Amino acid sequence: MAELSDPGLAPRIWQVGALCRAIAESLEARFNPVAVRGEVSGFSRASSGHCYFSLKDPNGQIRCAMFRRAALLVDFQPRDGEMVEVLGRLGVYEPRGDLQLIVESMSRAGQGALFEQFIRLKAKLEAQGLFDTARKRGIPALPRGIGLVTSSGAAALRDVVTALARRAPHVPVVFAAAAVQGNQAPGELVRALQALYVQAEAGLIDVILLVRGGGSIEDLWAFNDEQLAHAIVRSPVPLICGVGHETDFTIADFCADVRAPTPTAAAELAAQPRDAWLAGLDRSQDRLLSAVRRRLDTTAQRLDHAASRLGRPLSRLGAQHLRLGGAGHRLRYAVAGRVERDRARVQALELQLKRAVQARTERAAHVLDRSRTRLALLDPRLVLQRGYALLTDEVGKAITSVGQTHAGQALRATLADGAVAVTVAPPP
Repeated sequence: MAELSDPGLAPRIWQVGALCRAIAESLEARFNPVAVRGEVSGFSRASSGHCYFSLKDPNGQIRCAMFRRAALLVDFQPRDGEMVEVLGRLGVYEPRGDLQLIVESMSRAGQGALFEQFIRLKAKLEAQGLFDTARKRGIPALPRGIGLVTSSGAAALRDVVTALARRAPHVPVVFAAAAVQGNQAPGELVRALQALYVQAEAGLIDVILLVRGGGSIEDLWAFNDEQLAHAIVRSPVPLICGVGHETDFTIADFCADVRAPTPTAAAELAAQPRDAWLAGLDRSQDRLLSAVRRRLDTTAQRLDHAASRLGRPLSRLGAQHLRLGGAGHRLRYAVAGRVERDRARVQALELQLKRAVQARTERAAHVLDRSRTRLALLDPRLVLQRGYALLTDEVGKAITSVGQTHAGQALRATLADGAVAVTVAPPP
């Protein structure tokens, strides 16, 4: 048996780019063209028209790219979870050394596993009556409070709070945090809803928003949970579901009283603009004052007519006329005073909400500052400034052991203010 040190058995030393090209040529000669069946995941379409996604099954996945010319020939809109068959060519993306499949054509091959689960659960719950339109309730025009369920770190939370603060700053918002993605998300969503149901039964909130931003079918899968569906139906107040984008549908959408295309749209459905209500109040005031004036004018005309018929007792009628005019003025002042008091109450509620939003923002900023400080302490440059150096080999791999080096090997030492090339000297 030959020893491994035999020069005749030394492996060929490849350049990285040459090795990637050799692998690509081997794949092309061995497999291409290749037809693959799998489930679409992470599908996205770039502004250039190129499409990027992965094909997967229970045993693996492969990255795919479909350029604009091929994408224009596909006669359907691929969606995450959908099972498809593609024809293409295997290759290696040499700058990263990634294996990828360049798709030249695509056709449907049935529904993906997740989509099939969605269809089965939808049919089951629909048969149980959870989607019946007869049980769905309208959204109250003037809610006393609004419940909100989403993740505390989600962009949807910021979008909803911003929309509510703009449209109805006088309406209090009760927030219940829950994960919106992952295995633990359905249980947390159910518990958050149940906490808000207690607030609703106490008369503190009149509508609930269940929201999260867009994502793949896997990202939104927590909202296709049977336990969550039954919890939504048990809501004591109308519930608006705003999950994903306009084209995304989940089981939660069908169970909710109202489905909104986005989280922001859910907030807009729950709260009518304050300015619209103030304008309506002004219109009501104008109508009331006009009605009072008409009534006073009619009564004055009747008095004038009676005075002309009585003749002598004009002084008495004049006194009555003055009293009636005074009563009319007092009524107008009373109406105007009531409107001003209502306006002052709305402004006070607006100030209260602004202070609450400001306090929450300041707390969040404090937490962010502390996190930024802790992150700065982990900066590896601080270690280098104490006189340490980072050694890496020709390909950028960190050297952590003498056993990774050999005499004459070229290394790179990164210091606090730059990098220098070093060569390993033979041991003394």
